[in-house]
Amino acid sequence: MENHSNEFLSVIIPVFRQEKTIKKNLLSIIAELDMTRLPYEVIVVVDGFVDNTLQQAKKVKNKHLRIYGYEQNKGKGYAVRYGMARSRGDVVAFIDAGGEIRESGISMLLEHMRWYNADIIVGSKRHPASKVSYPWHRTILSFGYQLLVKVLFGLQVRDTQVGLKIYKRKVLEDVLPRMSHDGFSFDIELLAVTNHLGYTRIYESPVELDFSKVGSSITGWNTWRVILRMLRDTIDIFLKLRLLGYYDSKSIFRWHNDPNLTFSKKRL
Repeated sequence: MENHSNEFLSVIIPVFRQEKTIKKNLLSIIAELDMTRLPYEVIVVVDGFVDNTLQQAKKVKNKHLRIYGYEQNKGKGYAVRYGMARSRGDVVAFIDAGGEIRESGISMLLEHMRWYNADIIVGSKRHPASKVSYPWHRTILSFGYQLLVKVLFGLQVRDTQVGLKIYKRKVLEDVLPRMSHDGFSFDIELLAVTNHLGYTRIYESPVELDFSKVGSSITGWNTWRVILRMLRDTIDIFLKLRLLGYYDSKSIFRWHNDPNLTFSKKRL
């Protein structure tokens, strides 16, 4: 097992419409990270200036905290990659803002990464030790989507969509330049491409998740728009992976080349 004593941890927090909760959320995450044994940084990315989230986040003063943002909403995947491009960590995690995922999950994922010497650890609602309060209709949709993912990509994980994951930097160096989706399908694209490139040490970790405490910004008709886009993007990822060879090292396609998303192979 590798020595993790000198690892530097980066935690990316993508944020959209969280002006009421972001201060409390950041303080809780920082308090949790202070209890770890690793030096760390927290990178907040405000995904569009649509409310006062940026101003509220800047009220939190901490030497480990860096805050970024941009004018137009571009999607969760873009925000996570934007933060990763500015990270310095040997291991890089992301956790959704909002408070529905308990912050102690970060430490749990770190321990699982050390134990398994993993490439990626995925927070999973379906881990036997997870504690989950989740609406029944979302449970059904999640189960159906994970069945589709297993059939299309052969991933041996039971849940790909929880907003808490941790990656080795060497994995991100190889995979991120190949990414083509900026929305909620970011998670499945990264996992599918990682597995396709031979980084198969992908394991699950328990989480505590409570959707009853917070309201979602994805409601009503917008929920179905997100679902339909997820399905469309998932099929697109499958076609690129299995038929077009888009993600392969010798791909004839030009990979996404947004300079804001360029991931450094060296710690900054």
